[in-house]
Amino acid sequence: MSNSDPSHHTIYKIATRAQWADAEKAEHFSGAPVDLQDGYIHFSTHDTVAETAAKHFAGQDDLLLVAVDANQLGDELRYEISRGGKAFPHLYAHLQLTAVRWVKDLPLDSDGKHQFPELEQ
Repeated sequence: MSNSDPSHHTIYKIATRAQWADAEKAEHFSGAPVDLQDGYIHFSTHDTVAETAAKHFAGQDDLLLVAVDANQLGDELRYEISRGGKAFPHLYAHLQLTAVRWVKDLPLDSDGKHQFPELEQ
């Protein structure tokens, strides 16, 4: 999937309930602590979000999955090579909530693995 694909294009952010509550109050998402430290908001694609959850959020049960319309993010969204040589979307701006398609719970199953809703590409 390319960054310039004009069709339906969704990227994902995993956030805690508290982080998302703060975003709703502020009417934009500034990022999690790691995003603020790195200077951009880390996102995942359809193909990488489960790996991101397992690597960075293992066992956390207070999480939300935020689906974002990448086409609304403009030039501030850049795909950069990261983990395992894969291109990950990074947003060099606040996430405006108008770009959010949906927000859903990201619960754990009985084995402690995150249960994802149906994902859009």
